[in-house]
Amino acid sequence: MNPSSSTSASPAANAAPEGRPLVTPRVLTLVFIVALALAWGWLPEFTVSVLSNIGLYALVAVGLVLLTGVGGMTSFGQAAFVGMGAYATAWICTSPTAAGWLGGIAGSALVPWLGLLLGLVLTFALAWALGAVTLKLSGHYLPLCTIAWGLSLYFLLGNMEFLGGQTGITGIPPLVVAGVSFATPRMLGVVIWAVLLLALWAMHNLLDSREGRAIRALKGGRLMAESMGVDTARHRIKLFVLAALLAAISGWLYAHMQRFVNPTPFNLNIGIEMLFMAVVGGAGHLWGAVLGATLITLLKEKLQDVLPALLGTSGNFEVVVFGLLMLFVLQRFADGLWPTIARLARRWVREVPRAAGAGPAASTTAQLAQRAVPAAGTLLLQADGVSKRFGGLVANNDISMTLKAGEVHALIGPNGAGKSTFFNMISGVDDPTTGEVRLVGQAMSGKPSRAFASLGLGRTFQHVRLLGQRSVVENVALGAHLRAKRGWLAAMLRLDRAEEAALMAEARRQIERCGLGAHADTPAASLSLGQQRVVEIARALAGQPSVLLLDEPAAGLRHLEKRALSELLAQLRAEGLGILVVEHDMEFVMNLADRITVLEFGTVIATGTPAEVQANPRVLEAYLGGADDELLEDAR
Repeated sequence: MNPSSSTSASPAANAAPEGRPLVTPRVLTLVFIVALALAWGWLPEFTVSVLSNIGLYALVAVGLVLLTGVGGMTSFGQAAFVGMGAYATAWICTSPTAAGWLGGIAGSALVPWLGLLLGLVLTFALAWALGAVTLKLSGHYLPLCTIAWGLSLYFLLGNMEFLGGQTGITGIPPLVVAGVSFATPRMLGVVIWAVLLLALWAMHNLLDSREGRAIRALKGGRLMAESMGVDTARHRIKLFVLAALLAAISGWLYAHMQRFVNPTPFNLNIGIEMLFMAVVGGAGHLWGAVLGATLITLLKEKLQDVLPALLGTSGNFEVVVFGLLMLFVLQRFADGLWPTIARLARRWVREVPRAAGAGPAASTTAQLAQRAVPAAGTLLLQADGVSKRFGGLVANNDISMTLKAGEVHALIGPNGAGKSTFFNMISGVDDPTTGEVRLVGQAMSGKPSRAFASLGLGRTFQHVRLLGQRSVVENVALGAHLRAKRGWLAAMLRLDRAEEAALMAEARRQIERCGLGAHADTPAASLSLGQQRVVEIARALAGQPSVLLLDEPAAGLRHLEKRALSELLAQLRAEGLGILVVEHDMEFVMNLADRITVLEFGTVIATGTPAEVQANPRVLEAYLGGADDELLEDAR
């Protein structure tokens, strides 16, 4: 099959319904920006002020979309980071102490920009320190910790006398660029929305990259991502810091728009409100942040006028309405409002499929990292006396085995024999209690699974682990994570396009090789279980492994699919890969394996060729049993 055939959209898919012209999301975005720019000078002052506030809130909500919706980490404390950015610039612009430090440039137009730099540095340091501590927690402990430090920072800001205490800081100068003053909301609003649009562009680029695929895997796929070579702990901290920096930039703009700061706008209630914006708009969608900020800001403005008049008394009744609205949205629109709007707009909006190698840098060839193929017979993987105990339970007991280049070694045994536990130990998911695992001659004790991946080990899982809502090609490209080097900043600025094109081309090549070329742009969750297992194999192959661990690869496959898989594995063996297979299909194993190791109750009871294992009385009696004797005879 031609690789490009699966990437080009069919005429039927791109054809517009009769009388309904289709546009692309990019065109709609440009129309929105142009319309906002043309209308800006004619809008009333109050509307401009509201739009400026929406932009400030949306900037924080974009970070929360990345942190919560994409990365799976809930934070109620982002308002404190907004306060960090606001107070940093307020202090450096007004403090006599700061003026003494700055000397001759005190009072100049450069000072607010130094305030931005100070805010970003302080926020970076604080967010990294907090993230290193709190992100180790999971479940409800993480959001509880964000509440704790959010409250702590709020009261800290309000009780520091050099920051004005609860009274705050006044007299903050406006931004001045090239002699142009941005003292009014109308002028500064242009800057706010320009920064917001640039942030949306940069975050979209980040998510549409090698690093973006790693970020998406943080939510529910950390074990899989680590096995692909992703340092998930570091990525979680970096994402936490990125969201905090976006909040700090919002605070810096807020301080120079209001020209006054005090602790009130940075309390826990505002942090919850910001998270509410991300959730209502669509916690997994960047433009959902803008939608949520718009809805909540406008609703808050109206409710503050309507509810007191309606109820005949003043109070924060809008909080009650927000609570009810949250219940309604979570009940009817679990993924937020943006996915629903996008689904309704599909009649008019056409997604442009990205072909392999598409992009402005597609003409530039980027070379992915290559790994030398070991010579046939080279010892790749060795387990010496490996045991694993969970309290008093012995899952694996003194297991020794080897895997060489150019062979298929099968690991068989009944359910509960300890095969998956052994797989986890030789792939770095778990450490053995006793014994040693060596990969290409290196001792691997205490090393994480990403270290195994960096040495050329690829694996699949007994229970399929894919990013279900992402396409097959994106899932497979994640397997090649370590073969590319471009980082977050390069991705945000689209400096990684040549490398990204090479990654996607490699992913499509492996998909074609595994016989799923027609499904390359299909969401992985829509495939059958057997096809999803093949996707996992393609993902492992994208990393160019020398050792391939396959956990029940034939489960869920039909007869012809098993035959195709067997032919693929035979081809990989001929190319020099060492393949270790856990499988219950005896016919598949006996026809494929060069050597077989049999486990029972976590102990090796037999090792040898298929013929030797089939003739082993202990195997026949203890594992295969009389009921499977006929199957073994058929497989001979």
